[in-house]
Amino acid sequence: MTIHDPTRPRPVGDSKSEMTEIVLPNDANPLNALVGGRLMHWIDLAAAMAAHRHSRQFVVTASVDHLDFLVPVRVGDIVILRSSVNRVFNTSMEVGVKVWVENYHTETNQHVSSAYLTFVAVDGTGGKRLPVAAVIPETAEEKRRYEDALRRRELRRSEHARRTKSQC
Repeated sequence: MTIHDPTRPRPVGDSKSEMTEIVLPNDANPLNALVGGRLMHWIDLAAAMAAHRHSRQFVVTASVDHLDFLVPVRVGDIVILRSSVNRVFNTSMEVGVKVWVENYHTETNQHVSSAYLTFVAVDGTGGKRLPVAAVIPETAEEKRRYEDALRRRELRRSEHARRTKSQC
């Protein structure tokens, strides 16, 4: 029997998640384009899966960075969301999500959106933050994302401080 050790560092690959959705009429606006809020929901779910796979704990969304919708997604298209943990910061972790649209009639794939989300590991009541095991970047791409995550975190923190100060 293997005993789960939540403090053992894990490779980025252990957190990788892929989620696939088909766009149905209920997901679309009157122009038959995917509603942005639905895509945001899917991005949050895909990111949460990666955060949970890495931390092996309950996780909650703390923030979502800037989000652009690059190309329209239509009813009948297949949306593919790929996510993984980029870096861990004690009780929080940055997760990257890249979204693609696949049109099986034209056999094309297009990049739709990329997002960075911050998740916090919490206990079963959702109140107490829990430490998260370090992530081990192995490939050149994972190492680049690992380093970039630190810069993005510094930007998020300075932006948060600026917003907090302006609200006083």
